[in-house]
Amino acid sequence: MKPHLVLILFLFTISLTLSFAQQKRTKIGVAGLTHGHVGWILNAKDRADLEIVGIAEPNRELAKRLTAQHGISMDLVFDTMEEMLEKTHPEAVTAFGNIYDHLAVVEACAPRGIHVMVEKPLAVSLEHATKMKELAEQHRIHLITNYETTWYPSTFKAYEILQNGEVGDLRKVVVRDGHRGPKKIGVNDEFLEWLTDPTLNGGGAIIDFGCYGANLVTWLQSGKRPKSVTAVTQQLQPENNPKVDDEATIILNYEDSQAIIQASWNWPIGRKDMEIYGLTGAIYADNPTDLRVRKAEGYSDFEENEFRLEYENTPFEDPFTLFLAVIHDELTLEEYSLPSLDNNMIVVEILSAAVESAKTGKTVYLK
Repeated sequence: MKPHLVLILFLFTISLTLSFAQQKRTKIGVAGLTHGHVGWILNAKDRADLEIVGIAEPNRELAKRLTAQHGISMDLVFDTMEEMLEKTHPEAVTAFGNIYDHLAVVEACAPRGIHVMVEKPLAVSLEHATKMKELAEQHRIHLITNYETTWYPSTFKAYEILQNGEVGDLRKVVVRDGHRGPKKIGVNDEFLEWLTDPTLNGGGAIIDFGCYGANLVTWLQSGKRPKSVTAVTQQLQPENNPKVDDEATIILNYEDSQAIIQASWNWPIGRKDMEIYGLTGAIYADNPTDLRVRKAEGYSDFEENEFRLEYENTPFEDPFTLFLAVIHDELTLEEYSLPSLDNNMIVVEILSAAVESAKTGKTVYLK
């Protein structure tokens, strides 16, 4: 089965009567420019289905640099969220500032009925996440979270194989994410400043890359919460990350399985990969498009099948097409799907428990 069909079957319930090309342009506001992924929305400025009507960013030097780089007028830039919202009236806002400010974005947008998409993770703490959820439900807005791995063909092929029972019942998931570290890979100063701040980011690698594994495992577990969370963190680059961890291992204990999340700013290579182990086989999602399946034939014998997947330019391989379809009620996210609020509330619960476990040296049992 092709990846985009897997996505439709397992992530979304969708009406195929919609012609995406015929949509009117949706007015989008941008909250912040300090996130290193902000080019994702700025590069979308010429899309036929959305229009960037306003940008909230108090750092004028940064705003001038990025608007010039992407051919956007500085007339669209405002110093505050409130001014941007009042003067441009967007239908939806994408948040590309620090994680701590996600709550403030929702506090400003929700009472105005403006939908919000934040970059991963949803929030820096369970307290923030709970307030965001309450506001979203009270004002009936959509609040979704964007992860790069949501758009990988290998993610959905792995899910399809697991759901079809081809490797048996789930027993273990291992997710590895990270790179050499923000400073070593050369992120810009504005991004580095908050990414390595324990308040603005909620932690270091444990948050920045631990969230991917928590998101994927929650989806694979159909929304089950782990019984307990155990985490160990280290600071292996104190000269580059003096305030936060840069190495984290998180163990999630479920009734009948385990998950191990390895989040690191010390990998020699950039990576986002996942291993899924069932009773009768294993799935290796090596990168966005390469996947291997090993099915056991004996104690040490196995058969391996390789898949070379492709992005097929479907509407569900980028965050903004999905966001627009959700806010226009053209598709409904399935419960605990990767971008969904219910999934990402569990992600924040897991990360909060992991931070507590790492600090105390004790396993945290979820209530």
